[in-house]
Amino acid sequence: MFVQCDFVVGCDGFHGIARQSIPPAQLTQLERVYPFGWLGILAQVAPSTGELIYAYHERGFALHSLRSPEISRLYVQVPATDSVEDWSDDRVWSELHLRLSRDDGWVLEEGPVIEKSIAPLRSFVAEPMRHGRLFLAGDAAHIVPPTGAKGLNLAVADVTVLAQALEEFYAAGAEARLDMYSATCLRRVWQGERFSWWMTSILHRFPDEGAFAQRLQIAQLEQIVSSRAAATALAESYVGLPIT
Repeated sequence: MFVQCDFVVGCDGFHGIARQSIPPAQLTQLERVYPFGWLGILAQVAPSTGELIYAYHERGFALHSLRSPEISRLYVQVPATDSVEDWSDDRVWSELHLRLSRDDGWVLEEGPVIEKSIAPLRSFVAEPMRHGRLFLAGDAAHIVPPTGAKGLNLAVADVTVLAQALEEFYAAGAEARLDMYSATCLRRVWQGERFSWWMTSILHRFPDEGAFAQRLQIAQLEQIVSSRAAATALAESYVGLPIT
């Protein structure tokens, strides 16, 4: 059986294999690398809360996430130069208790650590997202720091836009949506990049920034909790923008 392949979709992001087939002169790659990463653990313990907890702390960012009724996912900000071997289970839990501590009686429950890794943080965009019949989607075209929870959302949006364009092409031979694929996706991508960068900027401690920058971070966080307009803007970006 022979299947004709009229279009190629590149979704690979780790090595950018599909992206490498585009002539360098016809591709712009924009990147920002952050001076820290997220040390993440999976713990065999029920989540200590029914909601996500984003923590801004003088020792660095922390996040309490949820995976299942029996498994918790937790993160702490660590220097980009750290390795997993630098962080024993006891040290991770100690930092989580410090950074997630509250004064309302809430307690972080511990459990056996069943997985541990460090993820570097970076922002990346490749423009355009199309070269001839090659279409880039997901991590092959863009990467966001996980703070804004936008990586999978942006990838699904890319594929949705491309599927609609391909459906129109094969049904009626129309190429207008295919021609607009890159521009359509990049409008949403840059909004996702902006939001992810902003969330990262206000919640993490940067080693080269002093007290002034930290006061600005606190001012922004206070505005979110005191202003309905600011809270609405955050919620709109966090939930996700329209695909087209």
